[in-house]
Amino acid sequence: MTPEIGHFALALAFALALIQSVVPLIGANRGKLLWMQSARATSIGQLLLVGLAFGALMRSFIISDFTVVNVASNSHSLKPMLYKIAGTWGSHEGSLLLWVLILTLFGAGVSLFGSNIPDPLKARTLAVQAWISTGFLSFMLFTSNPFTRVFPPPADGKDLNPLLQDVGLALHPPFLYLGYVGFSIVFSFAVAALLEGRVDAAWARWVRPWTLAAWMSLTAGIVLGSWWAYYELGWGGWWFWDPVENVSFMPWLLGTALLHSAIVTEKRDAFKSWTILLAILTFSLSLLGTFVVRSGLLTSVHAFAVDPERGLYILFLLALSIGGSLALYAWRAPMMEAGGIFKPISREAGLLVNNLILGAATGTVLFGTLYPLFLEAVTGEKISVGAPFFNATFIPMMLPLVLFMGVGPFLSWKRADLAGVLQRVRFVALASIIATLVLWYLQEGGPLLAHLSILLATWLLLATLREWAMRIRLFDVPISEALRRARNLPRASHGMTMAHAGLAVAMFGFIGSSAWKVEEVVFVAPGSTIEIAGFEVTFEGVERVRGPNYFADRGTLDVTRNGESITTLFPERRYYPIAESSTTESAIRSTLAGDLYASIAEPASEDAELSGAWTLRILYEPFVNFIWLGSTFLILGGALSLSDRRLRVGAPKRTRATSALSTPAE
Repeated sequence: MTPEIGHFALALAFALALIQSVVPLIGANRGKLLWMQSARATSIGQLLLVGLAFGALMRSFIISDFTVVNVASNSHSLKPMLYKIAGTWGSHEGSLLLWVLILTLFGAGVSLFGSNIPDPLKARTLAVQAWISTGFLSFMLFTSNPFTRVFPPPADGKDLNPLLQDVGLALHPPFLYLGYVGFSIVFSFAVAALLEGRVDAAWARWVRPWTLAAWMSLTAGIVLGSWWAYYELGWGGWWFWDPVENVSFMPWLLGTALLHSAIVTEKRDAFKSWTILLAILTFSLSLLGTFVVRSGLLTSVHAFAVDPERGLYILFLLALSIGGSLALYAWRAPMMEAGGIFKPISREAGLLVNNLILGAATGTVLFGTLYPLFLEAVTGEKISVGAPFFNATFIPMMLPLVLFMGVGPFLSWKRADLAGVLQRVRFVALASIIATLVLWYLQEGGPLLAHLSILLATWLLLATLREWAMRIRLFDVPISEALRRARNLPRASHGMTMAHAGLAVAMFGFIGSSAWKVEEVVFVAPGSTIEIAGFEVTFEGVERVRGPNYFADRGTLDVTRNGESITTLFPERRYYPIAESSTTESAIRSTLAGDLYASIAEPASEDAELSGAWTLRILYEPFVNFIWLGSTFLILGGALSLSDRRLRVGAPKRTRATSALSTPAE
């Protein structure tokens, strides 16, 4: 009975979405207050109904109800409870239900917490959000029902993909979808502004917290996925430029540009048309990612390779959403007022450069991701565009951005004194050069690009700290006064400092683990010793152990340095009999200086001379933990900014003057 309740709740949510997509919009156009305010009830109702459906599906997984096809295909009675729960969103249907749940969550959030948003704008925004809900609810009900029954039910389930039975992957999709889908509400604000014909500082203030929440969640989702790939896949890598990775990275890049562009719109009433376009394109890339991983175009560990008919449905939704919004933008945007004037040397100009570089970088990743798929569709020829292409194009493009990020916060609005800015950062530049030369000496040379990148990362970190120190007048006033000034700084200022510093710290990890990584792949038998990065690693052998739903061959590695015992590592090779699949569980000795990383593969029994030996992969990854540390700073910086009281109250009052587009209904 529970699955039927969930299915009925989805049908009712679909009906509410249809009402919400029409009634508030008509009310906004005709000035009918009750019609506009109906969006509050329908948006909250949608959230409750979709939440009920999601709870019904989760209960089916928890109790192992194998009469539900989704449960029978993605769960097993012996699976640990955490992964039974995670199985709720581990399939195409379940993840789509999570997608819609988060979609309704953001819509209800605007209804509940957007009390300072004018009724016409809120009504139009929630109506647009309901258009998106209608599309995806219909997709679920007509093509991807998560509650489809099977009779007679199987005795047990097929189990979830073993690679997905991991804490990192249990948390990765919810955060990723909070980011993906979170940009939907920003998209809805943008389309509503075009329909209303008004974009101003107040609009930008209302949009910023939702943009920040989505960006922060997407950052957390990407980092969790990267962390999972690092320790679970057994390759010792944290980013592979996989197409499915890229389709989550592209909205993050444009979302970062959108965050900075919205600041200019709020502070200087400029970049209005550009901010609207970024809001549309950011969510459009989220929709594109949804299409790529659900259309059957890709087969990946974290893609849903489904039948093409579903892909065509999503393609139709994609064309309708992106095409319709861009057509509306082309019609309305040219009539927007230009906004504030600024000089080439100013904070506005710096943020414009930021946006242009991020936009170009997004285009590069988009081309490298879609070109192989397009070529195969047109000619049937299969080509691979991998890490060499992206490293050769994306990285050089991003390095100037890091340079500008160090200078940008020192620039004043409208017009800046370049000589004065250079005066403030000259010691930062000198210290960065000295630090890079010291590293060059300690590493006895190395890749030139790596040292240039380290120079820029050091520059960004020191420049960010210098700008924060100037704000509180550290070393210029007594420490008690500096601390008082720090307490009185807006939280958004602290958040910006933490986020920029976090990117610099993460760069140390990106660079160190890529440029100075040491790797050994060898055949070993019990008693074999490998020397790597000053460590001696002795292979003691393998024993068979049993887990809740798997068997594992667990290796034992004794690690010493200069004759002193350091640690013992236990890499595993797991076999899941129900899923008939194997996974690698790496063993890692982590320090801030670097990771000693070990994984084992199948015995090399084909060669008679190596019979009984194992393939052992040992890596030393310098500074790799700076990636997770810096990413944590990025997320905390976003959270600090989001907690700034100015983003919740005190939005600028709208003037009665209207733009040239139209006169909004009041």
